[in-house]
Amino acid sequence: MSQATATSHSGRRRHDREIVALAVPAFGALVAEPLFVMVDSAIVGHLGTPQLAGLGVAAALLTTAVSIFVFLAYATTAAVARRLGAGNLASAIRQGMDGIWLALLLGIAVIAVALPSAPWLVDVFGASDTAAPYATTYLRISSLGIPAMLIVMAATGVLRGLQDTRTPLYVAIGGFAANGALNAGLVYGAGLGIAGSAWGTVIAQVGMAAAYLIVVVRGARRHGASLRPDAAGIRASAQAGVPLLVRTLSLRAVLMIATAVAARLGDTDIAAHQIILSLWTLMAFALDAIAIAGQAIIGRYLGANDTEGAREACRRMVQWGIASGVVLGALIVLARPLFIPLFTGDQGVQSTLLPALLVVAVCQPIAGVVFVLDGVLMGAGDGRYLAWAMLITLAVFAPVALLVPMYGGGLTALWWGMALMMTVRMVTLWLRTRSGRWIVTGATR
Repeated sequence: MSQATATSHSGRRRHDREIVALAVPAFGALVAEPLFVMVDSAIVGHLGTPQLAGLGVAAALLTTAVSIFVFLAYATTAAVARRLGAGNLASAIRQGMDGIWLALLLGIAVIAVALPSAPWLVDVFGASDTAAPYATTYLRISSLGIPAMLIVMAATGVLRGLQDTRTPLYVAIGGFAANGALNAGLVYGAGLGIAGSAWGTVIAQVGMAAAYLIVVVRGARRHGASLRPDAAGIRASAQAGVPLLVRTLSLRAVLMIATAVAARLGDTDIAAHQIILSLWTLMAFALDAIAIAGQAIIGRYLGANDTEGAREACRRMVQWGIASGVVLGALIVLARPLFIPLFTGDQGVQSTLLPALLVVAVCQPIAGVVFVLDGVLMGAGDGRYLAWAMLITLAVFAPVALLVPMYGGGLTALWWGMALMMTVRMVTLWLRTRSGRWIVTGATR
């Protein structure tokens, strides 16, 4: 084996170790998040159908509100990782604190909107007369935990930027366990009903935020970083987050359009679509874990002025994304006789589901590349390009999706439209990474 080949193999092994060390715990933490809603649903479901329906409406509103601010994690990860790579740990933690202060301010603003408007939001979302009171109760109480949820996002970004995805995993597991125990105790033990479920979730989220703050504050004190809010730093965090907010809203618009079109196709199609969307989300967690590793690793390399290391890490993560997509696609095809009956026994839904599911399986390698390159560009702080790329994708997808019912297409045609959407994303992201314009070194972009 030549020296160059040995060096290449050594570099790949190093990148592989970094990716696995960051991605595996990140995947565990990502999977733990939706389990909160699942536990709430399982406990509240025994109270009655109106209570469960109310929970469904309120949980959907909360999930939408919180997911909009996911940039708190993404932008903070990239900014902290850059400063870590530049060798300035105190500055990295200081930047993380700015993100946490921004999260707190945004959380307070959301509460100010959610509390008075809860009945209106529930009504707009289409809750029935019997479910609406329960939805309003759950939404109002749970909204009190939104600042904690956003602090958890920002603090998670701090630790990811510091190349630590294990602590978020441990906190997520602890939060999940506490949420389950508190829900059961307050709903049934204290007899609070759906309000008890909401309070249990709020307490668990506050506990998670407190755990993160203890870790971050200890690090700040150890390295002499200030904990006080800094207006300029908070403003910089917000400015870095705006393009990622545009990207996230555009992506949410794609998913909302797809669901609206599926609903027009009929009850069978929308039922099948919801099942596919659930599986799509689960697979997205696996691919997003690699993207999270990409954010942390790329940010660190660019902060350290190591452009070649950043390029090599990017290439290796793309290979990981493709391989993961192939594996996930194969699992969908091979396991479909096992899991489809778990979701529905309706033969009509099953027959509608199957061909569309095969489309999802085929495009998983494309999704793997998309998630990885998305993470790479986030790690590079290239948010403005990501925003424009997602707006272009939305502009391509929307008319294609809306034409599906007009021309008599079914759910499979709609998911071919989703495959087109992912392909457009892949092309736009690939062109950017190939150009090298994302490579900007230094402690700040």
